[in-house]
Amino acid sequence: MSAPSILVLAGDYVEDYELMVPYHIMLTIGYSVDVVCPDKKAGEFVRTSIHDFEGDQTYTEKRGHNFLLNATFSDVNLDKYEGLYIPGGRAPEYLRLNPKVLQVAQHFFTNSKPVA
Repeated sequence: MSAPSILVLAGDYVEDYELMVPYHIMLTIGYSVDVVCPDKKAGEFVRTSIHDFEGDQTYTEKRGHNFLLNATFSDVNLDKYEGLYIPGGRAPEYLRLNPKVLQVAQHFFTNSKPVA
């Protein structure tokens, strides 16, 4: 039996911890995880950002890591995935404006698959 698959939708300046930690946990517990970004291909990367509270009234934002994408957004077969994970940060601010991203999210809701 193959491992259940999760699709992760990321973009430049995704929150570092919200991408890195869940990604590694899902792999550790046996999921197959594909991380994609619109207009980027497997082998390219997204830049992450780190938000931190350092005593000011709001958080600071710093450059995080380069996260290597392991799948291509335009090639994904949505029926293959058991769930969708969209980490926070700056990426969702602009990804939500992409009609194809909305279609991906709607697929999971329409098929009663978990979305986080």
